[in-house]
This record gives sequence, structure tokens and C-alpha cells, in this order.
Amino acid sequence: MERITYQDIPGDIFKNLMQIENLINQSSIGIHLLELIRLRVGQLNGCAYCVDMHHKELKHLGETDLRLSSLVVWKETPYFTEKERAVLDFTEVLTRLDADSIPDRIFDPLLAFFSKAEISYLTLAIAQINTWTRLMKSFRFTPGNYQVNSHSGAA
Repeated sequence: MERITYQDIPGDIFKNLMQIENLINQSSIGIHLLELIRLRVGQLNGCAYCVDMHHKELKHLGETDLRLSSLVVWKETPYFTEKERAVLDFTEVLTRLDADSIPDRIFDPLLAFFSKAEISYLTLAIAQINTWTRLMKSFRFTPGNYQVNSHSGAA
């Protein structure tokens, strides 16, 4: 049961979060990679609403069932590119922050695929979906009801 419904949330919260979301979505990172990040963070944080949403968004974008079902064990599969692997490693470390800084062995592979500006957008995208998962888990939004529409990629 939802603790706080969409209608109960002050409009400025989602309005401002969506401004950041739109900024991220318009970056050169690409919506497919962003949705892969979002789904993985949803899995890591145990956010059923986010997993439902971003699974559906990726299906809409043409993602395969094999890769979707294997994302939770991506390190043990050959289905993800080196670029995706670098991003997924970074996503996991940034989502599971500890007291240490992000190690070079996680950060440096990103430099082969992204500019520093793009790494800034990646970092913001990971932080943003972590914000969304925390909101959804706190509010207990009901999973299963999300439907993809023309604004694909919204959190």
C-alpha cells in the first residue's frame, strides 16, 4: 500500500527532479545506456517500482529478454559491451558508496569511452536514479502500473 501517493507529493519536488532528468536525458550518454543504469540501480536498491518502470522502458527501446534477465548477473555474462561494463561497474560502486573514494580501477575505464563532461552526466544520472529509488521505496509506489509513453526515459 502506498504511504504517499503521487497526488500527495508537493508538485515542486517532481517538477525540479524532472528538470534534472530532462538535462540528463538530453546529454550525449544515450537513453538506452541511461535506462540500463536506471534498471541496475533499481535492482541494487530493491526498488520494485523502479525495476518495473525501467524494465518496461528498455523493452520499449528494443532491449532483449536475455540481457534484461542477465543484468543482475552481468559480470558473469558475455552479453554486455566493454563500455556498458565500465558504466555498470561505476554504477554499482557509486550506488554502494563506502568511506573510500571511487578507485581508479573503476573510474579509469570510463575515460576510454567518455569525455569528462560525459562522466559528469553519468555520475549525475546514477545519483539521480538513486534519489528516485529512495523516494519510491519511502513512498511505496505500487509496481506494475507504469506504462511507457512518448516521453521514454523518465524516472
